Amino acid sequence: MFGFGRGRGKRADDVVEESAEDEAVPERGPFDESEAPQDEVERLDLGSVRLPVPEGGQLQVEVDPAGPVRAVHVVTPVGRLTVSAFAAPRSDGLWREVSGELAEQLRKDGARVHTEDGEWGTELVADSPKAALRFIGVDGPRWLLRGVAAGPAETAEECAKLLYAVLDETIVVRGTDPMPVRTPLPIQLPEAILRHIQQAQQAQGNGQAAQ
Repeated sequence: MFGFGRGRGKRADDVVEESAEDEAVPERGPFDESEAPQDEVERLDLGSVRLPVPEGGQLQVEVDPAGPVRAVHVVTPVGRLTVSAFAAPRSDGLWREVSGELAEQLRKDGARVHTEDGEWGTELVADSPKAALRFIGVDGPRWLLRGVAAGPAETAEECAKLLYAVLDETIVVRGTDPMPVRTPLPIQLPEAILRHIQQAQQAQGNGQAAQ
């Protein structure tokens, strides 16, 4: 749906002169809304997160029976990517706490888990009977962004690189409302996608009624 349009960094010989405003914008993400770059990267606006969708990626939406959207996944030829944002305290360190609990739960579920030092700190890598998994957490200002890559073991490395690229371009919109720590930031689907889901649900309901 969307491609990547921004490089992961600047070469020294590419930088001629930068204003103070340019220097205030981080060269890489994930970005807080207050630091969002003015670039030409196309991002899917999901309310609390704005993320690029890799070329060839397809959206998969999990909707709670009560109505709210649980998660939005991006399905690619090498695996599935999921990016979610959560409320966090002003101080860093929530990912360290969450990742420890997550590793324990994965082991209880029968997965082999180990940690690796990644671009944003500690990453969890898990081999489960169903998929190879990689969990990446980024502590931001009052938010935690979690990315998950899931897919076959043979494409795990490619899937992880794709997740890095997506996180590197993601913008988090925390909002100003007070929220309990670890509360998922709300997902809002674009109107066109919402209409498509509603039409699919209606068609499914009509089909079941006709049987």
